[in-house]
Order: sequence, then structure tokens, then C-alpha cells
Amino acid sequence: MNLETFYEYCLSKKGVSEHFPFDEDTLVFKVGGKMFALSSLSQWEKNEPSVNLKCDPERAQELRAEYDEIKPGFHMSKVHWNTVALNGNLPVKFIKELIDHSYELVFKSLTKKIQNEIIDPR
Repeated sequence: MNLETFYEYCLSKKGVSEHFPFDEDTLVFKVGGKMFALSSLSQWEKNEPSVNLKCDPERAQELRAEYDEIKPGFHMSKVHWNTVALNGNLPVKFIKELIDHSYELVFKSLTKKIQNEIIDPR
């Protein structure tokens, strides 16, 4: 997956906004004000791209055991976040599924009011 594909896919999701809350390097995607994806732009430039994604704790353990490219979240809760290397053997479709899972977890954690505002932003 390249940076443009990653960027456009994250932004294509309903209610998503991009931020740089930590520094000028860490691109953060949020839904309803909560993070669901983080990535270092300098790592993309070094051809070592990765993304931190939220994950169901049980599934996170399974994914880490099955894929070398998936590790406990770097600088994040190791229970709820994975760091996914994007220059390995993971298919783009699978990476998008991991992004979808992270987005859905965060979206479902939002209040019903915020969820409704995202679904129908009149």
C-alpha cells in the first residue's frame, strides 16, 4: 500500500478528519474526535511505512501470532492497538480490512448522538 492509497482510503470513511496533534510527522485520522489510525510520514519517506490501528484485544493477539508484519502498538496500549508494517507481504485488501475494523471499533465507541451526526450530518 502506498501513502496516497492509505490517505485516501482513511479519508473516504464517513466523518473522518486528519490531524497532526503530536508533531508535524505523525498523521492521525479521527472519527468523532477519536483516533483510529496513526502513521509517521518520515517512515513512509524511509520506505518503512507502518500504521497504528485499533483492534479487538483477542483478534489483536491472533493477528500478531499469524503475521510477522503485525506487532503490539508502538507507543500505544499494547492491548488495544497494533502496529502494521505496510511494506511486507500483507495484501492491500487485508490492510483495508484492518483499517475498517479500527474505524468500526472507534465509531461504535462514540455516543449515539455523535454516531447519528456522522451518519446524517444535516
